[in-house]
Amino acid sequence: MPIRVHIIDDHDVIRSGLRSMLETAGFVVLRDAATVEGLVDAAIQDRPDLVLLDVRIGDDDGLAFVAPLRALSPPVNVLLFSAHDNPSHEARAYADGANGYVYKSADFQKLTDAVRRTAAGESLWERTDQRRLTNFVKASKPGVGEHAPLTPRETEILIILASGATNKDISKQLGISAETVKEHVQHMLRKIGVTDRTQAAVWAARNGLV
Repeated sequence: MPIRVHIIDDHDVIRSGLRSMLETAGFVVLRDAATVEGLVDAAIQDRPDLVLLDVRIGDDDGLAFVAPLRALSPPVNVLLFSAHDNPSHEARAYADGANGYVYKSADFQKLTDAVRRTAAGESLWERTDQRRLTNFVKASKPGVGEHAPLTPRETEILIILASGATNKDISKQLGISAETVKEHVQHMLRKIGVTDRTQAAVWAARNGLV
């Protein structure tokens, strides 16, 4: 029985290319969509073997749909697809139970192999990735009864940081200096009890900020 796939990507050319590539390899593309609207309902209706999901879909966060898809019974296999090497995104994907994370630069063989393995319910995370990301996730869990008294500005910066933005990006977006951003980031990391930006992004996701 052929592997059945849903493709979610907001770029028409990439989505069309993925469909052509996967169909050439013998997969069946049940749906391809440019938005996340109805994504979970479509998965419930079609029961695809996997959802190939872009990390960013327009202004929407594809990562936010990993946990709902994995929470279905039976869980839907999810393979994240991204143009960017972003440790924050990888850590969130791993923490929420995605089967794997593949880059858009992957060649035909690597992509189709990842799709086959994901459809079979395998985890694509290497052992080194698992150790690294597990440490990020552990460090990003709030303690029992723990509260992080972030200021509104720190919270704003944390939300933007969780998208993978640099201090320079944040300074441009908020109209403040990069040095001010750096100070806010340092204070914020200390308050939530993590040591780096990736852990902060996972903390933000686990605490409903992104």
